[in-house]
Amino acid sequence: MNLARFDLVSIRLAVACAQSGSLTAAAREAHLALAAASRRVRELEDALGEPLFKRHARGLEPTPAGRIFVKHGLTLLQTMDQLGGELADRRLGLSRHVRLCASSAAISQFLPPLLASYDRLAPQVRVDLEEQVSEGVAAALREGRADVGVFVEGADSSGLDVQLFREDELVLVLPAAHRLAKGKAALAFNELLDEDWISLNNGAAMLQAQQQAALAAGRPLRLRMQVRSFDAVCHLVASGLGLAILPRAAALPIIRAMKLQWRPLSDSWARRRMLVATRTGLADAGVQALVAFLVAPSQKAKARRPRQQ
Repeated sequence: MNLARFDLVSIRLAVACAQSGSLTAAAREAHLALAAASRRVRELEDALGEPLFKRHARGLEPTPAGRIFVKHGLTLLQTMDQLGGELADRRLGLSRHVRLCASSAAISQFLPPLLASYDRLAPQVRVDLEEQVSEGVAAALREGRADVGVFVEGADSSGLDVQLFREDELVLVLPAAHRLAKGKAALAFNELLDEDWISLNNGAAMLQAQQQAALAAGRPLRLRMQVRSFDAVCHLVASGLGLAILPRAAALPIIRAMKLQWRPLSDSWARRRMLVATRTGLADAGVQALVAFLVAPSQKAKARRPRQQ
């Protein structure tokens, strides 16, 4: 397989063919004549030794090999776009980019004002932020897809150097009409296992804590729905589809806006530590400068403790 024959124009053309299902549309997007586009696709197929697309009257459909090619082609194109962007930024005076991957809880509670302060302190550095569940953050660090990660303690931290970043607290979120909504005392999670639950997607630290607590109690977790954001979780709770556990500081504005209620949890796992991490042995000065800023004593203020509604 002669991979050296794969040029970026041909890769971009193949990706466009898969996305549009049309060689004509892909050729137009790539600014190529139809015959030239067709030749490039066939040259890619010859280099691979198998077809990338099934051709039919309605257009093109990726083969299994085509889907693999498009998946990796997209990654390559994104990497090259990032390379071009970083080189352009360097010409404008930005010395480097630092890739920061963080959990939803860290982004919604702590990181925005910190990153704004760091931007003023180090304007020559561009921090590129990506949101992931905690397990995804740790994996991105180990795989070299991120330089710095912020995630909830409990995710696999093997191969990583970690430091304490912040602490937060998980609370129970429930509809105002729920039978438990009027109380204020802390509740034990194992007393709530008859309820239906709304949660974030797999890999989220909150979901893992709930699953482990249910397993310890010898009860199933009645997980009804999983979504990607705190807002979506609260919308489903407001509709009466289940209860949820969310970080208090992040959830409180949504709880107030949607007229929901919250109660504290008595379980020790509801008080969590967030970690900032890098790959073990990483000595990059720009990365370490950002880490030092995030964990500096002057940046240690906890999320403000709101008064219970």
